[in-house]
Amino acid sequence: MKTLGNIKLYTFDEVKDELIGKAGTPERNAYENEVSEALHAYRIGEAVKKARLMQNLTQEELGERVGVRKAQISRIEKGYSISIPTMSRVFKALGIATATLDLGIAGKVALW
Repeated sequence: MKTLGNIKLYTFDEVKDELIGKAGTPERNAYENEVSEALHAYRIGEAVKKARLMQNLTQEELGERVGVRKAQISRIEKGYSISIPTMSRVFKALGIATATLDLGIAGKVALW
């Protein structure tokens, strides 16, 4: 913590330590995992949105191709409700025929 006159200034890490727990604690690890998962889902959603827009498709049109409603496409693009089977159907509907998951030293796995 630093002070600027009468104002106390805290770093983001200090706030996380206080509110969530110190790094390495189960609470902090769970939080960090949740943030990481949300970020990955967001990036996948952004990829879906980018591919959809490049094809000049509306969310409703993509939903018709996938067999879901527009609201589901919106949720996917926002990073919610993304499962591997749903991703497969969405990307196939966008003409993306294959995808692999890089597992580092474990190798790569074909998702579809």
